[in-house]
Amino acid sequence: MDIVILGLPMMYYIAMVAKVLVAFVFVLLTVAYATYAERKIIGHMQVRLGPMRTGWHGLLQPIADGVKLFFKEEIVPSQASTFAFLVAPLIALIPAFITFAVIPFGGVIEVAGYKIPLQIAAYFDTTAGKVFDVNVGVLYILAMSSLGVYGIVLAGWASNSKYSLLGGLRASAQMISYELSAGLSIVAVFMLSGTLSMNEIVKLQSGLGGFEWYVFKQPLAFVMFFICSIAEINRTPFDLPEAETELVSGFCTEYSSMKYAMFFMAEYANMVTVCALTTTLFLGGWNGPLATTIPLLGPVYFVAKVYFLIFFCMWLRATVPRYRYDQLMHLGWKVFIPLALLNIVVTGIWNFIIQ
Repeated sequence: MDIVILGLPMMYYIAMVAKVLVAFVFVLLTVAYATYAERKIIGHMQVRLGPMRTGWHGLLQPIADGVKLFFKEEIVPSQASTFAFLVAPLIALIPAFITFAVIPFGGVIEVAGYKIPLQIAAYFDTTAGKVFDVNVGVLYILAMSSLGVYGIVLAGWASNSKYSLLGGLRASAQMISYELSAGLSIVAVFMLSGTLSMNEIVKLQSGLGGFEWYVFKQPLAFVMFFICSIAEINRTPFDLPEAETELVSGFCTEYSSMKYAMFFMAEYANMVTVCALTTTLFLGGWNGPLATTIPLLGPVYFVAKVYFLIFFCMWLRATVPRYRYDQLMHLGWKVFIPLALLNIVVTGIWNFIIQ
């Protein structure tokens, strides 16, 4: 006899824990080896080898770096606000991981007679015969991703350093500027799909051999959202809050040991989340050839698309120089916001015509 808790069989809770562990391990391993991949990719683009000494072709370099940072001495500046200084890295890191809860990384698989959706915050209702997830999943991701900047601002203020404070101020201004553009750019997707549910958005992009993907229907929104997301997570060429040539290391100048590593992990985890969100909204999510027939192919397609976008982020770092701050603000306020508003108007007119 099945054990039922809060109206759901125990199997669903076991599956939930398993999905959390799989997603956490996936993000953690991707974060660790994204640092290695970035150093190797940029190295080869600059006609050098990158890490080579630790393990075969440097494959153990992320592990060595992690061990080194774990055992390094932690230094807290004497004039820093100690509690805020210590808690800031956690505030930056935790939202980067929990945003993955609403992203569907596959379809529905059957385990021991139960249908399990490959999405953490979702369950399959046998009565209705469909998957129920967080019906405002996109808003949840935008809300959680916005929290991470509080950790950066707090780190800049608590460090009691002019470089850190300037980095924190830049991060807050940059987040406000580009989050507005990113939010407006994906309004067009909601207008086409009529839902904020991540699972439903993926379903609406299935069929026609991939030509139902919103990247083909909303190419301008795709480009704007991806660029704005890169700016929001402070990736090159929008890494003004760190800007080594101006601010030493910006908001994390005074950090060392694992506290510094946590900021580093937060940046790469945010990059994974941004690429996963872009894949879900514009690249059909886990959709691909035979993905509905063979459910386990869904996660393979999803991961492949996410890794391609991560590679593109690394490619940008190797080829595009850092923007000046005035250029950064000009691009956000005077280019992307008007373009996003124009795209909304055009999409609304198009929807009115075809209906």
